[in-house]
Amino acid sequence: MKIYRRLALGMASSLMLSACTVGPNYQPDRMKLPAGFKEAAQEHPATPEEIARTNKEMVEWWSLFQDPLLSRLVDEAIKGNYDLQIASQHILAERAVRDRAASQWYPQLDANMGGGDVRYSLNIDNWPIRPGNPMNRPEASMLTYGATASWELDMFGRIRRDVEAHEREVEATIEGRRAILMGLLSELASDYMLLRVTQLQIKIATDNIRVARDALDLTNRLYSEGVGNTLQTAQAQAELDAQIAQREPLKTRVSQVTHAIAVLLGKMPGELEDELKQPRDLPHVPEFPAVLPSVVIANRPDVRVAERKYALATAQIGVAVANLYPHFVVPLTFNPNASAMYQAFQANAMSWQFLLMASMPLMHGGKMTAEVRASQATAEAARLTYRQTVLQAFKEVEDSMAAWHDDIEYAEQLHKAAQDSATASERARKLYSAGLVGFLEVLTTERTTLNAQNMEALARLERLRDAVNLYTALGAGWKGVALTNSTLPVSLETQNVLAKAFSQ
Repeated sequence: MKIYRRLALGMASSLMLSACTVGPNYQPDRMKLPAGFKEAAQEHPATPEEIARTNKEMVEWWSLFQDPLLSRLVDEAIKGNYDLQIASQHILAERAVRDRAASQWYPQLDANMGGGDVRYSLNIDNWPIRPGNPMNRPEASMLTYGATASWELDMFGRIRRDVEAHEREVEATIEGRRAILMGLLSELASDYMLLRVTQLQIKIATDNIRVARDALDLTNRLYSEGVGNTLQTAQAQAELDAQIAQREPLKTRVSQVTHAIAVLLGKMPGELEDELKQPRDLPHVPEFPAVLPSVVIANRPDVRVAERKYALATAQIGVAVANLYPHFVVPLTFNPNASAMYQAFQANAMSWQFLLMASMPLMHGGKMTAEVRASQATAEAARLTYRQTVLQAFKEVEDSMAAWHDDIEYAEQLHKAAQDSATASERARKLYSAGLVGFLEVLTTERTTLNAQNMEALARLERLRDAVNLYTALGAGWKGVALTNSTLPVSLETQNVLAKAFSQ
């Protein structure tokens, strides 16, 4: 028996020494990328100071808007947003799945014990006499204990490739959480900008209501002096009513945006209304980044997810290929049986086996080779998806840069138009009060002024959103944000004593 045991151990040792990992090793897909972005329009090479400043801006870009309340809301959202917390738990779950796959490397050991009474049938010819029961009675008492173990020898790397694939899945899940974080920051900042611009529009509408009310008072005074007529007073009243009506949807929008911001922070809608509904100045529009080499695309979580998915698919080819090769398993059973407690540990009660088992696929109708081809096609699709993701990332960055540059002149022209319209409106009211123009000219200039002021406010909103969109497109803002762990009241340390002693 010792000879067989030594032989089995020797075979296992030699197989372990000759073990290899089949399947392709992951090689990153090298795309030819431009050195910089076309729309960046850098006129000179970046200095070390500019590079350092840009790298710092990429970490907490929301602070560039110079709005302390926005920065505080971002901090609270990172801590309280439920989508982000859910993504963190998905990472922890994937890590546990990876650890479960890695457990295949180690011997699997289970203990068992039992006892009781059994009865055998006597209606079978040539029933053998059972040891310890010379009368061949059908009843017997039995005690048993023992252990079973199994150890798969990872000769061709099936387990290694499986663990590698799960590790890549963990990394992809981490990048997915970063994508959720970036989406959260982008949505929160955009909602905050919309809130402040809507409040500015309410202020513009309130000022225009005051102007319309002054115009109504003027028409009533002129009518009482015999200069005006009822048509002009009716027109002035209608204009005042219209201005008041235009302000109400803006109030609704403010409430809706404050509710959305509260939910992003993990709070009930309405909790932040008292604070957010207080009008504040618009956030400061940051300067265009000093330097933007194309390598910053690597910060984008969607690009990183696509790259990790490609690595995962490559590892899964190795799993499929390893299934074409023999599998080696070392099974061990130790299971003594007896009819009395004092017999359970005697030599005659001992029962065990220690083997080296090998299995090799021979004929499966092409199933396993089909699995290899499927995994290869999946990996190639993942590589192409990675390339498409990089191209889409470049497009979004270039689009955001183009919008940033174009909206500067657009906002400046609308600001000038709003100022000119306000001047024309004031002059029309003065001429009307002097009886030099009709009230229709006053209404026309006031409506033009209101439209120009609203257009300017929306242009300022676009300028702020251009900055948010650019930093989001560059993949900025996720660095330095730690994962959140599970808070469920379950711990391995509170379970049975074996859970404390062994990694199960």
